[in-house]
Amino acid sequence: MTTRSAAQRQAEARDSHLIRVAECPTHRLLERIGEKWTALVLKELADRPRRYGDLARTIADASPKMLTQTLRRLERDGLLSRTVTPAVPVRVEYALTPLGQSLMPVLRALSGWAERNIGHVEAARETYDAAQRSSS
Repeated sequence: MTTRSAAQRQAEARDSHLIRVAECPTHRLLERIGEKWTALVLKELADRPRRYGDLARTIADASPKMLTQTLRRLERDGLLSRTVTPAVPVRVEYALTPLGQSLMPVLRALSGWAERNIGHVEAARETYDAAQRSSS
């Protein structure tokens, strides 16, 4: 019988956990939804298709690079579609797919919860921070 050290057992447990997390559908989706610009892009596309320039103006804090990367990731995930219309200049429009539309009630529920509870979260943070300062 081979004995393993505590460090080996800990490494095995960590590896096992990482594998479970990587395979977890909820974790994989929340990883994408939790990215900085994803929810804003989805919210902007919820009511109607938008051109890139419209999104760039509405989500002004996002750099062109980050906005483009976010749009590509969402397209790859099947949450939005990109339609190119040949014209001068070329017209590119983004729209939620049916899969993306099916995500919107979840995002609206999360947004509503955040709006209702942000005051409680901020108060809890202040209480926690004050306790940390007084115990230091």
